Amino acid sequence: MKVALTADGATVDAHDLGPLLGLEPSQVPEKMRSGEITSQSENGVGEDDGRVRLTFWYQDHRIRMICDQDGNVLKTTRIRSPR
Repeated sequence: MKVALTADGATVDAHDLGPLLGLEPSQVPEKMRSGEITSQSENGVGEDDGRVRLTFWYQDHRIRMICDQDGNVLKTTRIRSPR
């Protein structure tokens, strides 16, 4: 899986994100627009410099992706987590 990283932020394809959240890919854009899916992007510092951590929340799911500077997903975790 690869993430598009730009100066304006990160973009994850709905076909990759949807199944991780238990959704059809076609549902992802609307749920993001409505605020049902929220996200956070963090740039690594120190030994994590050059990495990006993306976190997505939907209902009781939390998806976290760790990416290198080229957008290659190095690690993905999925847990159930109340907000």
